[in-house]
Amino acid sequence: MCGRFTLTQSAEALAEVFHVQQRLDLEAQYNIAPTQTVVTLLHNAETNKREFHKFRWGLIPSWAKDPTISTKLINARAETIAEKPSFRSAFKQRRCLVVADGFYEWQRHQAKKQPFYFRLRDEQPFGFAGLWEKWTNPDGEEISSCTIVTTAANELLQPIHDRMPVILSPQDYDLWLDPQQQKPQALQHLLSPYPASEMTAYPVSTLVNSPKHNNADCIIPLEEQNSSLNQLH
Repeated sequence: MCGRFTLTQSAEALAEVFHVQQRLDLEAQYNIAPTQTVVTLLHNAETNKREFHKFRWGLIPSWAKDPTISTKLINARAETIAEKPSFRSAFKQRRCLVVADGFYEWQRHQAKKQPFYFRLRDEQPFGFAGLWEKWTNPDGEEISSCTIVTTAANELLQPIHDRMPVILSPQDYDLWLDPQQQKPQALQHLLSPYPASEMTAYPVSTLVNSPKHNNADCIIPLEEQNSSLNQLH
C-alpha cells in the first residue's frame, strides 16, 4: 500500500529530471494524502512530448455514480489491474507517472504504528506507476483522478510492510506512458519491486500520522529529533 508520500523538489528540478519544458507552480509537500492534488506526468500523443498535469489522488472510474469511491481506489494492485473493472480500461489506455521523491509506510509494533520514510539513495525525484481517469459529475464538471500501482515489497520494505508502490526506472517511463501500447503482457514486467539496494529508509516522527502536518519536520529522522529534544532538556 501507499497512503502518503512527498514531493519537495523544485519545479526546475522536476523539469530537468523528467525532460519536460513546463514549469509548474509548486510548493513543497511533505505529507501528501488521498483526495489531495498530486503532480502526474503523461505523454501527449499530438505533440509527442511529456506533460505535467495535476490530478486528484484516488481514482474515480468514468462509470462511477459517486466520487467517494475514490477513497477506496488510491492504490491498484499490480497483480490484478488487467482484470479489475475499476482499473483495466485505464491500464490499457490511461497510464501516468505520479511524481514523488519519497513515501511513508507504517510498521505495526504492538498497539502502536511507527512511520518510516523511504526514498532513493540519490534523493532524486521519481515516478510511481499510475493510472488515471476523467469523471464527469451531474453538473458537467470534469474531475481528473489517479491511483498508484502497488506490488510486493522488496527486501528493504518487507520488515515494515508487505506491499510497496511501483517505482519505475527512467528507462521504462516511455513504455509505461505510451498510449499506443495497450497489451497488458508488454507492461506487466515493469510492475516489479524496485531494487532495495537503490533505496534508503529511516523512522520518522508520528507527525505524519495527520495530514494537517505538512512541513520538513515530517521527514527529519526520528533519531535527530530525539537528540534535539534531549539537548533541550
